[in-house]
Amino acid sequence: MDQIKIGNFIQEKRKDKGLTQSDVAEKLNVTDRAISKWENGNCIPDASNIQELCKILNITINDLFSGCVIDMKDNEKS
Repeated sequence: MDQIKIGNFIQEKRKDKGLTQSDVAEKLNVTDRAISKWENGNCIPDASNIQELCKILNITINDLFSGCVIDMKDNEKS
Protein backbone atom coordinates (compact mmCIF):
# COMPACT_ATOMS: atom_id res chain seq x y z
CA MET A 1 0.00 0.00 0.00
CA ASP A 2 1.54 3.29 -1.15
CA GLN A 3 0.56 5.95 1.39
CA ILE A 4 1.93 8.78 -0.79
CA LYS A 5 -0.18 7.66 -3.76
CA ILE A 6 -3.26 7.30 -1.54
CA GLY A 7 -2.65 10.74 -0.04
CA ASN A 8 -2.30 12.37 -3.45
CA PHE A 9 -5.50 10.64 -4.55
CA ILE A 10 -7.41 11.89 -1.49
CA GLN A 11 -6.18 15.42 -2.18
CA GLU A 12 -7.07 15.21 -5.87
CA LYS A 13 -10.60 13.96 -5.17
CA ARG A 14 -11.14 16.51 -2.41
CA LYS A 15 -10.13 19.35 -4.74
CA ASP A 16 -12.31 17.91 -7.54
CA LYS A 17 -15.25 18.25 -5.15
CA GLY A 18 -14.26 21.84 -4.32
CA LEU A 19 -13.74 20.99 -0.66
CA THR A 20 -11.09 22.30 1.71
CA GLN A 21 -9.28 20.14 4.23
CA SER A 22 -11.38 21.86 6.89
CA ASP A 23 -14.60 20.95 5.05
CA VAL A 24 -13.68 17.27 4.96
CA ALA A 25 -12.42 17.35 8.55
CA GLU A 26 -15.71 18.82 9.75
CA LYS A 27 -17.75 16.16 7.95
CA LEU A 28 -15.60 13.40 9.48
CA ASN A 29 -15.33 15.02 12.91
CA VAL A 30 -11.53 15.03 12.77
CA THR A 31 -9.00 17.86 12.63
CA ASP A 32 -7.78 19.43 9.43
CA ARG A 33 -4.30 18.34 10.56
CA ALA A 34 -5.47 14.72 10.24
CA ILE A 35 -6.58 15.39 6.66
CA SER A 36 -3.21 17.02 5.96
CA LYS A 37 -1.37 13.97 7.34
CA TRP A 38 -3.42 11.68 5.09
CA GLU A 39 -2.76 13.83 2.03
CA ASN A 40 0.97 14.06 2.76
CA GLY A 41 1.20 10.29 3.07
CA ASN A 42 2.23 10.40 6.73
CA CYS A 43 -0.63 8.07 7.69
CA ILE A 44 -3.86 6.69 6.30
CA PRO A 45 -7.39 7.32 7.54
CA ASP A 46 -8.55 5.38 10.56
CA ALA A 47 -10.82 2.45 9.74
CA SER A 48 -13.73 4.25 11.39
CA ASN A 49 -13.46 7.11 8.84
CA ILE A 50 -12.83 5.22 5.63
CA GLN A 51 -16.42 4.51 4.60
CA GLU A 52 -17.58 8.09 5.20
CA LEU A 53 -14.48 9.54 3.49
CA CYS A 54 -15.22 7.44 0.42
CA LYS A 55 -18.82 8.63 0.46
CA ILE A 56 -17.70 12.29 0.69
CA LEU A 57 -15.21 11.85 -2.17
CA ASN A 58 -17.58 9.66 -4.21
CA ILE A 59 -15.06 6.83 -4.53
CA THR A 60 -15.01 3.18 -3.51
CA ILE A 61 -12.84 1.68 -0.80
CA ASN A 62 -10.95 -0.18 -3.56
CA ASP A 63 -10.29 3.16 -5.27
CA LEU A 64 -9.01 4.64 -2.02
CA PHE A 65 -6.53 1.88 -1.27
CA SER A 66 -5.30 1.63 -4.85
CA GLY A 67 -4.84 5.39 -5.10
CA CYS A 68 -6.83 5.65 -8.32
CA VAL A 69 -10.30 5.01 -9.68
CA ILE A 70 -10.66 1.32 -10.51
CA ASP A 71 -12.74 0.47 -13.54
CA MET A 72 -14.66 -2.66 -12.54
CA LYS A 73 -14.24 -4.07 -16.07
CA ASP A 74 -10.47 -3.86 -15.68
CA ASN A 75 -10.72 -5.31 -12.18
CA GLU A 76 -12.48 -8.44 -13.46
CA LYS A 77 -9.70 -9.05 -16.00
CA SER A 78 -6.92 -8.99 -13.43
